[in-house]
Amino acid sequence: MDDNGQRIDVYLSSKTSLSRSSVQELVSSGAVTVNGMAVKPSYRVRMEDRIQVIFPERETATLVAEPLPIEVIYRDEDLIVVNKPPGMVMYPAAGHSGGTLMNAIAWHADRLATVGAPVRPGVVHRIDKDTSGLVVVALSDEAYFGLVSQFKERTIERSYIALVYGSMKEERGEIELKIGRSPLHRKKMSTRVKRGKPALTSWRVLERYSMATMIEAKLATGRTHQIRVHFSALGHPVLGDRDYGKKTSLRLNNIVLKIPRQMLHAERLGFSHPVTGKWLEFRVPLPEDMMEVVRALRGAFD
Repeated sequence: MDDNGQRIDVYLSSKTSLSRSSVQELVSSGAVTVNGMAVKPSYRVRMEDRIQVIFPERETATLVAEPLPIEVIYRDEDLIVVNKPPGMVMYPAAGHSGGTLMNAIAWHADRLATVGAPVRPGVVHRIDKDTSGLVVVALSDEAYFGLVSQFKERTIERSYIALVYGSMKEERGEIELKIGRSPLHRKKMSTRVKRGKPALTSWRVLERYSMATMIEAKLATGRTHQIRVHFSALGHPVLGDRDYGKKTSLRLNNIVLKIPRQMLHAERLGFSHPVTGKWLEFRVPLPEDMMEVVRALRGAFD
């Protein structure tokens, strides 16, 4: 092939409608793999190379208000705090044009912030689709910038409840491992990276079972999939996590307990109101699907 030996950014630019700089961004983000491995923009293509490009999802252009049932914990003219149910995506994207948390908030709120429009107005943080619990969304631009500042300064307090596989040896501890994009799987994160971002998770044991542990985890940083990646790195993945542990069932007293999703719940959220300065703090109990697993674990342990 005449292209043999070309830089991969030059090669892909010539084969697609993308500019060389756009290709370089895709390569650097890990969206381009050669023979299943991430490469650098300077990589030289070879005759037998199998090149795969995963293009980023494109956002839909509009946010449609939908009367979806969500639990509103707090709301005023500047912000809204909701208890996101498991299985709900944060905002519209390719494959999820509706049925998202932001579609619901657009219905329940009288107004939305302009920052982040059209489909992510006021979004200052997010939790994964299969994680349940507390989310705050700004409804005014002033609140948006105030909350973003608090996240940046790490003054917002967040606590999660997780069921992790196995028995934690200690009663409490800290996990300080850098997190970055996995060199093998573009959509996954990993602690086994050369250039990761600092990440700190503190934790303590709440309950112990025969094959699992309930822990409270507090985030000092907010890296993508941080709790899931950190506990997986310790050998104690979150139960039901299909990306970082695959512990989707447990055998308890000759009964197979199926784990419906990752057992992770954003239980507590505390922050200063970005407009009034008043300290706000919220807690929500574990959802029923997670409590069913807890009851089964307790029963097997007794």
